[in-house]
Amino acid sequence: MTCWEAIVALPNDLFYNTGIATYIWVLSNKKAPHRKGKVQLINANGMYEKRRKSLGNKRNDIPRHYIDEITRIYGDFKENEFSKIFDNEKFGYAKIVVERPLLGKDGKPVLKKGEKQPDVSLRDTENVPLTEDIGTYFAREVLPFAPDAWIDKNKTKIGYEIPFTRYFYKYTPPKPSSEIMAEILEIEKELDGALKAVFE
Repeated sequence: MTCWEAIVALPNDLFYNTGIATYIWVLSNKKAPHRKGKVQLINANGMYEKRRKSLGNKRNDIPRHYIDEITRIYGDFKENEFSKIFDNEKFGYAKIVVERPLLGKDGKPVLKKGEKQPDVSLRDTENVPLTEDIGTYFAREVLPFAPDAWIDKNKTKIGYEIPFTRYFYKYTPPKPSSEIMAEILEIEKELDGALKAVFE
């Protein structure tokens, strides 16, 4: 995580055998001082030109001027429409396993060697941001709903997730209903005219 400098989201359909989203990871073990503890996300998803002829799933190319633009955005290391900068910890989380007690026929927790036994059917997990204390999170988000719960600390795992689309999402408001209705009426007129032409 400390060696991440940037992650660049590339356009779809760049490669012959796959249509999945692809990324370039820029890594360095000698980060510049202003990049230490930071990671830059660059959204180059729309920086492409359509190919004249597809090669399998490869339908797009990144032309030289867009490569230069991506390089400039990376070098500038500034936030803008295509670039967001975050602390490394922003993407990290601790996946904790939340246990609840197994209850006997008498409704009391089943004990083994003096310890409550977990009910595997009630086992749950929570992703706690690395920027937050696990105990504080657990007390706020879990205990009010399951006061008998506990964390199995031996099963805690650290993970990272980068939800790219969340950081570059642009809301597009829907068309006004009056505009949609006008379009429907126009289509109805066209269909009505076409039907009349068929039956005349």
